[in-house]
Amino acid sequence: MTRDRLLVYPVTAMLDPLAAATAPSLLAGYRPSGAYDECVTPDGTIRPHWRPLLAALETLGAGEFGQRQREARRMLREHGVTYNVYDDPQTAERLWPLDPVPLLMPSAEWQAIEHGLVQRAELLELILADLYGPQMLLRRGLLPPEVVFAHGGYARPCTGVPAPGGRALPLYAADLARLADGSLCVLGDRAQAPSGVGYALENRAVLARVVPSLFRDAHVHRLPPFLRRLRALLADLAPAGQEAPHAVLLTPGPGNETYFEHAFLAGELGCTLAQGDDLTVRDQRLWLRTLEGLRPVDVVVRRVDGGFCDPLELRPDSLLGTPGLLQAARAGRVALLNPLGASAVENPALMPFLPGLARALLGEDLALPSVPTWWCGDDSARAHVLDNLAAMVVKPIDPHVSERIVFGDALDAAARAALLDRIAARPHAFVGQERVPLSTAPVWVNDRLEPRAMVLRAFLAAERDGYAVMPGGLCRVAPAPDTLVVSNQHGGVSKDIWVLASEPERDSGLLLPAARPLPVVRGGQEVPGRVADNLYWVGRYAERAEGAARLLREALRRVVDLDAAPYDPYLPPLLRAVTAATATYPGFVGAGAAERLAAPESELRAVCFSAGRCGGVRFNLDALGRAARAVRDRFSPDTWRVLGALPREFVEPLNLDDALAQLDRLLTLLAAFGGLSADSLSRGQRWRFLEIGRRLERGLGTIGLLRALCPPGSEAGAVPWDALLAVADASITYRRRYRAAADAGAVLDLLVDDESNPRALIYQLVQLETLLDGLAGAAAPDRGVERERVRAALAEVRRGAAAGGRALDRALDESLGRAATQLAEAAEALAASYFARGARPQQLVRIV
Repeated sequence: MTRDRLLVYPVTAMLDPLAAATAPSLLAGYRPSGAYDECVTPDGTIRPHWRPLLAALETLGAGEFGQRQREARRMLREHGVTYNVYDDPQTAERLWPLDPVPLLMPSAEWQAIEHGLVQRAELLELILADLYGPQMLLRRGLLPPEVVFAHGGYARPCTGVPAPGGRALPLYAADLARLADGSLCVLGDRAQAPSGVGYALENRAVLARVVPSLFRDAHVHRLPPFLRRLRALLADLAPAGQEAPHAVLLTPGPGNETYFEHAFLAGELGCTLAQGDDLTVRDQRLWLRTLEGLRPVDVVVRRVDGGFCDPLELRPDSLLGTPGLLQAARAGRVALLNPLGASAVENPALMPFLPGLARALLGEDLALPSVPTWWCGDDSARAHVLDNLAAMVVKPIDPHVSERIVFGDALDAAARAALLDRIAARPHAFVGQERVPLSTAPVWVNDRLEPRAMVLRAFLAAERDGYAVMPGGLCRVAPAPDTLVVSNQHGGVSKDIWVLASEPERDSGLLLPAARPLPVVRGGQEVPGRVADNLYWVGRYAERAEGAARLLREALRRVVDLDAAPYDPYLPPLLRAVTAATATYPGFVGAGAAERLAAPESELRAVCFSAGRCGGVRFNLDALGRAARAVRDRFSPDTWRVLGALPREFVEPLNLDDALAQLDRLLTLLAAFGGLSADSLSRGQRWRFLEIGRRLERGLGTIGLLRALCPPGSEAGAVPWDALLAVADASITYRRRYRAAADAGAVLDLLVDDESNPRALIYQLVQLETLLDGLAGAAAPDRGVERERVRAALAEVRRGAAAGGRALDRALDESLGRAATQLAEAAEALAASYFARGARPQQLVRIV
């Protein structure tokens, strides 16, 4: 797409109020379900704040706007914006769905929403402070004890734990729905670990790129100020005396549904992305385990449910938390956002009591009502629910129990009777909520606009004198016209929310202003053992994929050329080398090898493209992707775009010519990854472990290639020297040096003993020795085994090269075999020294 096509289109229609006098063709067939529609009134009139947008879309046309939608999907793929679906048998990781039509909100209406949200957040914060403090609401009878204590979010061990900075609810989100009269109500409160901020920011970034003129002319309120508020919040709530607090974002790991957002926010907020076993508690203080030692942690932005955060005091079966975390918070040595136990106010049974609590605690009426809710623990409320069951949604007040949400009108006689029995047995455990028809918003489907049910999620962050509200948020719409389910786990689609300002806003950027000159820091790249482990395997799998791809490309070229040269004497050894180098046995050397050598295409395809073929190219790419996702916050956006493209663009083609093109493209992407990782990573421990993995794997791969193609005692003429040089990416170097046919001694010198050649075996060993010498804690007594093995391998290769001179002989082959064994032992020692949990250094990092 050209720049003009992407960025510029006529917007004169946007400025003409008469442009919406007739409905645009894109709205042809637009039929709201009868609920409130965000775009059109019941009589079909376009709402005023939607007219400029629809006029601009009409000017663009369906074809052009469809292209913008495809461009948005491309950007989301490149950015690696994903959402993990737990019950998908095909793939757990899906591309984040974004509708290119934003949801528009007038600024005046949004101000009223902000007022109601801030009031609600302040009310819930007061309730939390009381429930874990004096419990006056229970003593005064303003809240029934069954409402509080029957909810799994209420954590008794958290009673008396001081709130960080005096804020019991630093982060808050609310799910909003619009009723038939146009008013908004709260469907649910999110206080545990509100998710969606990162996705909202990505939605805005993508739409601002694909429809830039429309975004600019609409005068949309900007989102960076809210992100700056989140950053400032980390400093505001840190324990006293921490001028530059160290924050971590606690994640369950790559399998979590919103892991992309965890990594994204860790980078945007300047946090270290950590899992539970990356942390430890010593002397009531939380520490991050790093290769350099234990670094103190002042703030935890938690994305792990509260009950799983501390197996010592909360859920003993949790593998996601850190033992002693609650005690560190109790001692005031670490701030948790949000505090443990905050999910007590996510209880839907609180909703009927909030109007009274607002009057009691704030002296105000509740400005933003909840969806009409009745707690079945009250006799009259329970009678109302049972009398109107067909119009109700019945929920357990505790989402952790096995009870499911029930729609009353969907029950048959037996299911209805069973539900009534359960309510009669434990009435306090249920609520009934009025089933409200969700409002609809226009969604781009098949080159036209269609109405879909929607829910809006708004986000708030505590300020010193109240709360800041993100101007917009995350809108989710139903995937089909006949459903009200908007959950992303069930196919829901997201929208960006544009709050329309009366005049343009300046984009003030994301960085906080500095109150004074900052001290120069060259650290800040702490590396837990888990991170080092994954970076090391990223390097190894990238090198494995590259080595296999180069070898397969050379073999495939010869297979493709068989028509021109029916017999190639070098093809059989190359095919056998494919099996040996990738360890995809039996392949071309085991049982049935003769048949596969005669017709190699099927086996070569499997080694290239089969995800289930252990050792093959696709297998290694998938393993590379898994390791990289576990540490995605450690890579630059450009590097991640390349990593994301690797598995996506390497797909099995119809013919071998296209397979060669796929391998060429793959090698280009791997080269781009190598260059970006070398240039974008500072020369700290992250880069060091990535590079150790690459050098170790390249050394082992070179040994395997040499031993497979140059068996001892073979005639020089029987060795495919040109192919060996091509696979080792050394053909140009050889030609410039010798300008002659491949010579055994010269090739072996270049690939084995030439320390100036970055593809030579000895170069890998020298680099490994230097890299290992620079590792954190390398001087420790138990940290020398891997270095000793690498030095032994280096000495062995030098001895073998000297003994063999410039010829193929058994001495060199045996030396290479011993060097491979020593490198394998070095890899095992490295893992034991740095990656095993119990082997991490325990000394404290001195903070100057």
